[in-house]
Amino acid sequence: MNYKFKNFPVTCVLIGINVAIYLLMTFAGGSQNPGVLVRFGANFAPYVSNGEYWRLLTAMFLHIGLEHLALNMLTLYFIGASLEPILGSVRFAVLYLVSGICGDAASYSLTNGLSAGASTALFGLFGAYLMLGESFRNNAYIKMMAREFYCGRLNIFFDFFSSGIDIWGHIGGLLSGFLFGYVIGAPKLGEIPVGKRVICAIAILIFLLVMFKSGFVY
Repeated sequence: MNYKFKNFPVTCVLIGINVAIYLLMTFAGGSQNPGVLVRFGANFAPYVSNGEYWRLLTAMFLHIGLEHLALNMLTLYFIGASLEPILGSVRFAVLYLVSGICGDAASYSLTNGLSAGASTALFGLFGAYLMLGESFRNNAYIKMMAREFYCGRLNIFFDFFSSGIDIWGHIGGLLSGFLFGYVIGAPKLGEIPVGKRVICAIAILIFLLVMFKSGFVY
């Protein structure tokens, strides 16, 4: 694997943004302070229900504590270094943001509490791995990426037995990343049938509609 920064610039920018926001939160009163989290845009169902839908975007750039930030950024670095060169920087960026928003929408709909973190987007990247494995399973590079994918499956397994984890946000990100992976495709590896791409795009729209319609009402 070639870990030259120029090969995955969006990954590096995303890491920089997350670290910068964490530092701002630290100086503003602490990244584990609920008031600070809310002010910086954490996903909080009552506020989202009142029209603050931008929180579904901003929440993926906030982290609760240094360990939370470090683990997520380390994961992003290794996944981005292998996935961004395959998809291309623009597709990778869109995949990351769409997965994060969809994951946060699932969290908003199914979790009654305050949530934040890049995990919704990261699980979307794991979902894209699933898509690549299904569509290009005989590609040598995809086989080489299997280690990261297996780590993702292990993380999902442990999530079911951990407390304080936004499991619905992770599942929402994983599902949307898998579906949206088909939508954007991977031209460097081959073509995705148009019909499959259209069906997956419709499925994502339906998913978002269901999440918003079934969201907590206050």
